Amino acid sequence: MAERKQFLLRIDPQLWAELEAWAADDLRSVNAQIEYLLREATRRRRGTKEKGPADERPQTGEPGD
Repeated sequence: MAERKQFLLRIDPQLWAELEAWAADDLRSVNAQIEYLLREATRRRRGTKEKGPADERPQTGEPGD
């Protein structure tokens, strides 16, 4: 696995609580949820629809859960 960049993120407690709940719904850690959201935003900005291996995790409410 490629080395990952670490950084400190200051975040509003209410936003953290929202991310925490969303991550729990998607069966992810908050860190994985933030990374997923950043990847999706980057993909949309580039205008691509391709998925990487880290994006293949099952989501809550999808067939096969």
